Amino acid sequence: MNMNDRMPDLGELEREVMQLVWNGGEVTAEAIREQLERKPKESTVRTVLRRLEDKGYVNHTVSGRTFVFHAAASRQDVAARAVQGIVDWFCNGSLEDVLVGMADARMLDAKTLEQLAKRIERAKGGK
Repeated sequence: MNMNDRMPDLGELEREVMQLVWNGGEVTAEAIREQLERKPKESTVRTVLRRLEDKGYVNHTVSGRTFVFHAAASRQDVAARAVQGIVDWFCNGSLEDVLVGMADARMLDAKTLEQLAKRIERAKGGK
């Protein structure tokens, strides 16, 4: 898995579990375990969920005696925080430098850049 596929400060199993939490909305450790390809023990999944909660990725409620987990932040929020870390670390806080670098690397084409410009304008209260 390359660096672009990694979520910040999460191990591989944590990333897999987090994807399932986002997909499921509200999920139990057993529901997560059943969806994982390698079928770890439920105690392992509970440990991963506790670590994700400690890191601020998930929260839980209790239904009867069962912990029900849900994402503390959306995928987009987590992605935005990860990008902010990259912007701060590699580009001294300049998002423009990141976008120019992505365009130079042909990760963004002219159409995508135009769509982004329109979305930014709308977000700023323009047309």
